[in-house]
Amino acid sequence: MFPLGDATRRPARFPIVTVTIIALNAVAFLLELSADDAAVLQWAVEPAEILAGRHLVTVLTAMFLHASWLHIIGNMVFLWAFGPEIEDAMGPGRYTAFYLAGGVASTLAQAAADPHSLLPNLGASGAIAAVMGAFLVTYPGDRIRTVLIFGWFIRIAFIPAAFLIGFWFIIQLIDFGAVTDIESGGVAYMAHIGGMLFGVVTARFIEHPRPPDTEYGDNASGL
Repeated sequence: MFPLGDATRRPARFPIVTVTIIALNAVAFLLELSADDAAVLQWAVEPAEILAGRHLVTVLTAMFLHASWLHIIGNMVFLWAFGPEIEDAMGPGRYTAFYLAGGVASTLAQAAADPHSLLPNLGASGAIAAVMGAFLVTYPGDRIRTVLIFGWFIRIAFIPAAFLIGFWFIIQLIDFGAVTDIESGGVAYMAHIGGMLFGVVTARFIEHPRPPDTEYGDNASGL
């Protein structure tokens, strides 16, 4: 399943922060392509190093690094699907702080789950999981335009956010603890879980008070 955007509502403002984050990730990835692995991995997170108080800047830099084209495209698709509405609900400044804090929280969750690991962790998925957690508690009934792929069968469906995000979260729980290194295309599932829980718990305290929801009907076009 690949979410394309919210079909229920449109943000009132252009999502400048979400677009900027996507652009920064794209620029960072293009720079990665011209660098060797050692140069890239020095900016990735190693849980044991973080818990020892070393290389703390990597908690931030790792959020903007990706291991492959599939890695960055998948992450940015999910961010574009859920980020604009949460940015609209929080405002650009709060949303920026929330996104970065979500990335830090997800990294700390992964480090706590595997405190002796020296395997590099990188990617925006922990911060994006926080955005998804915020979406879950803010707009659970919104319909998400989603690409469903079953073998050769491909179709567009409109799936409630609570179901789509909930299903994604269950998959992370099932795969909890499955962490491998960058060369194997590994996934830090505890970072996803930690990011999601951070978003669920903190979002409503950060968002601006909202007027009653305005829905756009079945034929609305989402972002």
